[in-house]
Amino acid sequence: MSEHLLNRLAYTNRSLKRAQYEAFEFSLTERGVLVRNGSYADPENHEYLVAVRHGVPTHCECPANARFEGACKHRLAVAIRAPILQAAQKVERVVADGGVTPTESTESDESACEECFPGFTCWECYLAEQEEVA
Repeated sequence: MSEHLLNRLAYTNRSLKRAQYEAFEFSLTERGVLVRNGSYADPENHEYLVAVRHGVPTHCECPANARFEGACKHRLAVAIRAPILQAAQKVERVVADGGVTPTESTESDESACEECFPGFTCWECYLAEQEEVA
């Protein structure tokens, strides 16, 4: 059994609680996961990029990440949401020229449904994959 990701991050209980209950919205970009906090009246001013390297949220552009020790709530929010973290890892493997790394298959997946995009599984297929693994 592999070690849980939270065991690899330093954080405060306050940050972890906030990562769990605040209204975060996530968008994938080529540079990482854009985390927007919808808990604020002006969420557009509370939007920060979280870098994910080798499956670990390593950096955030928020002021708290630079000012305090340990992972900020944005990094933790990504770490505790497995589908977001897994999607970020898939984006991380994309090569700058739009190709894929040699370890990733370029063959079409016949089991994917019409809702799936190349390289991204839809939510229903993701859940079905998790049931097969369990």
